Amino acid sequence: MTWTTPRVSERAPDGTAFEVLGPEDGTRVVLIHGLGLSRQLWEAHLPAFAGHRVLLYDLYGHGESAPPPEAASLTVFSDQIAALMDHVGWADAHIVGFSIGGMINRRFALDFRARVRSLVILNSPHDRGDAAQAAVEARAQSVRDQGAFSTFDAALKRWFTPGYLENSDGGALVRHWRGQVDAESYAQTAWVLAHGVRELIAPIPAVDVPTLVMTCEKDSGSTPAMSEGIAAEIAGAELVIVPELQHLGLMERPELFAARVVAFLERVER
Repeated sequence: MTWTTPRVSERAPDGTAFEVLGPEDGTRVVLIHGLGLSRQLWEAHLPAFAGHRVLLYDLYGHGESAPPPEAASLTVFSDQIAALMDHVGWADAHIVGFSIGGMINRRFALDFRARVRSLVILNSPHDRGDAAQAAVEARAQSVRDQGAFSTFDAALKRWFTPGYLENSDGGALVRHWRGQVDAESYAQTAWVLAHGVRELIAPIPAVDVPTLVMTCEKDSGSTPAMSEGIAAEIAGAELVIVPELQHLGLMERPELFAARVVAFLERVER
């Protein structure tokens, strides 16, 4: 099966822009992008999902989606998934989330346990410790005060290896995606990324679905130690640390992520 872009998106009643790809009888998978990105993040991963039924969508205020219906929170974004799954007629699915997407899918598993077949948590933050938490919240405040691009150039250096930045259009593509985000939605979502981890640390009851946790060796914002912490709080969770890469390693080397994710989903479905 081949995938082509651009494709025509649909729009749910709440203004969420989405696409459903793949055979109707395929294993259902929801893909959640990160802050300031769009559903196009997953383009290079889609060939690996051939044969799956894939739901791609833009977070509220991102890409082609309308702003959130109320102040952004993990619960608002969790409810967005539930409403979208209702709209397309899905009772359950595997939920794959990158960065804040890996926070949203954990919130979704806590809120809608019966609708989750498994979680894949990619490069997602967890308990940062007091100093790092304060620094992330300060960056979120900078976005509120100075705009969505106030932290962008420094972020690119945290997200990509130098060679990739110099020899690809990845940085320009991420800049384009950030430029699509509604300014107020970006500020609110940046605060959710910063502050929302607090409600995901050792939740009661715990997340109890099959889970794969992955991050990159040199991801400074979603560190291997954080992924170890996430995995330790979910019984039976699998943990993978991808060598060398940084936060957006799934853009630099999509094959290293897609193959692992699909293999995990296939194990869960056996």
